[in-house]
This record gives sequence, structure tokens and C-alpha cells, in this order.
Amino acid sequence: MSDRSLSPAWLASWSSRVSETLLAMTREFERRHGCPPGVNEVRPADHADLSATRTLAQVSLVPGDLVTFYESIGEVTWADVGNGYFVASAADVLLGFQQYGTVDLGADQKHRGLVIGSNGGGLSYAVGPSGVIYRTRTASLDEPELDQVADDLRELLDLLERSLTQFAANGDPGSL
Repeated sequence: MSDRSLSPAWLASWSSRVSETLLAMTREFERRHGCPPGVNEVRPADHADLSATRTLAQVSLVPGDLVTFYESIGEVTWADVGNGYFVASAADVLLGFQQYGTVDLGADQKHRGLVIGSNGGGLSYAVGPSGVIYRTRTASLDEPELDQVADDLRELLDLLERSLTQFAANGDPGSL
């Protein structure tokens, strides 16, 4: 396993750190923003998530780190961090794959990936078999224009944590 690969221990540490920051953010949210907070959590994987993860792991283009992620974390819902950040559950990723197939990750249409999340602004995050994370430039997945946002899932999670920390400090999540 490389230093960049996800492990259950790393995910537990990440989840603990961001959950503390989310708790502090939601305590102050209504005072700072004038409305009550929505759902802001890192939900641990449950039995149904693990079952969906086993099925998702059989899809050939699923990188190992995504399976490791879903064996620990059910989903990420940060409704109030900027426009919102969401990492879908394994069941939702699997459902999207079954209903819509894969998404083109390159102009040559030889690279395919799975949509794993979104932000509240309508942009989607997709992962390819190599683990690279892309974000759409528009809300459309039909012929998406994509930008690489992270070399792997661990980097994406680090970027999400930085956005959360920045948002909790000054109300600006940056541009992830």
C-alpha cells in the first residue's frame, strides 16, 4: 500500500477531525448565517452500505480506495459548507451506474468513470479506474467538460477538509 492509499485508520482520523469541525460550525451556524443548519455529517458505513460496497467493488472501474472509503464511511453530507459538498453513498453510486452508466472522463471517450458526489452548485465529482478525481464544469453529464481536482480520493478528502476548515473560520469554502 502506498503512502497515499486510504486505510481505515486514516479515514477514522479524517472523519473524527472533520466531525469536530462540523459540530463547531453547526453550533455557530444560525447566529452567523441567520437560519438553522441543515444536515452536516460524515455518516459511518452501516450494514446496508457494506452490502452495496461489495456489489460496487465488482464493477471493474472502481478504484480500491473508493472501496476502502465505503467500507468505513457511508456518505458525506455537508449541506451548509458553501453551496454544499456531498460524497454519495455506495448504494447511490451503484444506482447511478446501473441507471446511467459511466461518464466520459476524456475527449477520446476511452476513459470512463463513476459519479461519486457533487457540490450544491450542480457540479459533479467523478472518479476513474486510476483513482483520479474530476469535477464537471457544468451541471450536465451528457458531454461533460472536466477538470482534474485531485490525484486520488485521499487528496479530495484533504481538499474537502480544508474547505470546511476555511468555511468554519471565515464563511468562505474556497473553490473546490
